[in-house]
Amino acid sequence: MRNVELYQAISELHEEKHYSITPLCQLAGIARSSYYKWLKWQPSKKELENRKLAKEIKKKYDSKKDAIGYRQIRMQLNIKLKKHYSRKRYYRLMKVLGIKAVINKKRPTYIKATEAHVAENVLNRKLTAEKPNQKWCTDITELEYGNGRKAYLSAIIDLYDHSIVSWALGHSNNNSLVMDTVKKAMCKNPSARPLLHSDRGFQYTSYDYKSLEAKYKFIKSMSRVGRCLDNQPIEHFWGTFKEEKFYQECYQNFEELKKSVRSYMCYYNNYRYSEVLNELAPNEFRKLAV
Repeated sequence: MRNVELYQAISELHEEKHYSITPLCQLAGIARSSYYKWLKWQPSKKELENRKLAKEIKKKYDSKKDAIGYRQIRMQLNIKLKKHYSRKRYYRLMKVLGIKAVINKKRPTYIKATEAHVAENVLNRKLTAEKPNQKWCTDITELEYGNGRKAYLSAIIDLYDHSIVSWALGHSNNNSLVMDTVKKAMCKNPSARPLLHSDRGFQYTSYDYKSLEAKYKFIKSMSRVGRCLDNQPIEHFWGTFKEEKFYQECYQNFEELKKSVRSYMCYYNNYRYSEVLNELAPNEFRKLAV
């Protein structure tokens, strides 16, 4: 037991049971003068701030079901508290509290292109954009719900602000899922003519996808075979989504899963702050470009 806990126990026994201080200190093996020194001690302003901040950190951590790291906690709480506490301060307090984010690694999967409509790697790992709707990346990830049933999540991410432009969740990994995702993105941004990068999955090399390219006049780009880093922005998003949301919950049915995905997409675009976006959420950063 630490001395502070001993001092607190002595104080409680003295106040509630009216036991004498001297024998209590002797029993605890601490000097009587040390107890009285502790009794008179007043925490500094910084100590009081740390206590308050520690409570806020724990509250934020618990509200996200352990799936949040010190960077997100720092940005969100600094905005909430209107402070500029340093990274080291948050990291140190989280270490004292014994809390740490859960990390799960994505298992890479590869789908060989089977159709003729393969495009060059136009993006060529130039993973930044100067304005919204200039460069998009898209991909599909597999999710599970219920008793091992599978669902497939398709999304498009904007390389300007890393916002999710559109997404679609389906029971099958098919052309319709991808077409729906692209159509949603183009309907939301009718004047956009982006470079749209994907892997060489059969959906992206299909005739249907080629038809969408002609209709919406986007520039098609595809990763080289077996090169996940060519499509790194959307791959990184899948990892973030699964760490912070998917792996933290259980889904009994498809509707529960869809509700959870919708909730996270709203949170990610509007409330998940990023250091590379000057500590703004994607949609906040996007508004500055308008």
